[in-house]
Amino acid sequence: MDEQSPGGKPASGQKYRTPQGFTAIRDGIKAAATAPVRVPGGKPRWLKAPLAGGANYEAVRRTVREHRLATVCEEAKCPNIGECWNAGTATLMLMGEVCTRACRFCAVDTGNPRGWLDPEEPRNAARTVQLMGLRYVVLTSVNRDDLPDGGAAHFAATVRAIKDLMPQTAVEALVPDFQGVAADIETVVDSGLEVFAQNIETVRRLTHPVRDARAGYEQTLRVLAHAKRHRADGLTKSSLMLGLGETEDEILETMDDLRAHEVDLLTLGQYLRPTVNHLPVARFVTPEEFDRYRGWALERGFRECVSGPLVRSSYRAEQALAGDNAGLDNRALAEGALAAGAGHPRP
Repeated sequence: MDEQSPGGKPASGQKYRTPQGFTAIRDGIKAAATAPVRVPGGKPRWLKAPLAGGANYEAVRRTVREHRLATVCEEAKCPNIGECWNAGTATLMLMGEVCTRACRFCAVDTGNPRGWLDPEEPRNAARTVQLMGLRYVVLTSVNRDDLPDGGAAHFAATVRAIKDLMPQTAVEALVPDFQGVAADIETVVDSGLEVFAQNIETVRRLTHPVRDARAGYEQTLRVLAHAKRHRADGLTKSSLMLGLGETEDEILETMDDLRAHEVDLLTLGQYLRPTVNHLPVARFVTPEEFDRYRGWALERGFRECVSGPLVRSSYRAEQALAGDNAGLDNRALAEGALAAGAGHPRP
């Protein structure tokens, strides 16, 4: 059934059977029959990230494996895995490695887990946070439309387990949309977390085909608004990928919509195509543009907007309230790329 890659794993876009006995598609999107579309000029130098490796990286990798946990760092092919794991941080991905949705930007495997959950995961996640000595942890998960509550109770149990073991650790929960069900949103908000995040991902016009048909621009706004109404002192957060074909007017509109729903924190980053089967990059946004867009966000009242080419929703999340773009220096990044002869590729 499966076409194998040289490493013995199913090739990207191919079906395979999981250890739990259900089928899934590697990297989330079926293999395309057409040739990939590429941005002329190639990837600019400012998108180069540190290589994954080193003693700290291997230590994080061992800890994650020993506790049978998944990380979005690996499953979503995050370019920052080298930096984050070498710094001793990781974003834990709950409820398995297979998502019930198939967003066309995301490299997480797609399938129907048919109700499977690891009952030991909340305890294992808490123990991992303790072993890593984390003072701030980001939890995320796959979408689990196969579960009656979308996995809300499991997510909340994990937050509580971490708080029981590490009460001083701040928890950010980057959650699915729970199909907009208010009770499920409240279950997670009431778990003791500090930050409730749900990503809007792209502008209204591009929501479909960028996101799965079951996701929605308005639904994400409603989820974030309900979380804030339910617990006014909690922080809410969202993230926007750029380079998918959006206009600057649409970026501004999305910022305005998020602020109208009282979202506190925003991240902006460059969309990078994870495999040839996913949506192509329409343009590479420059570091200078990311600085300008951050300025727009702050003018609109966001408490912080972490903005840069390699920024992802959980990137340097613990620094999001420092007021300095989480320590990112886009000007230096641009100058370094220019000195190296990167230029400014355009489609």
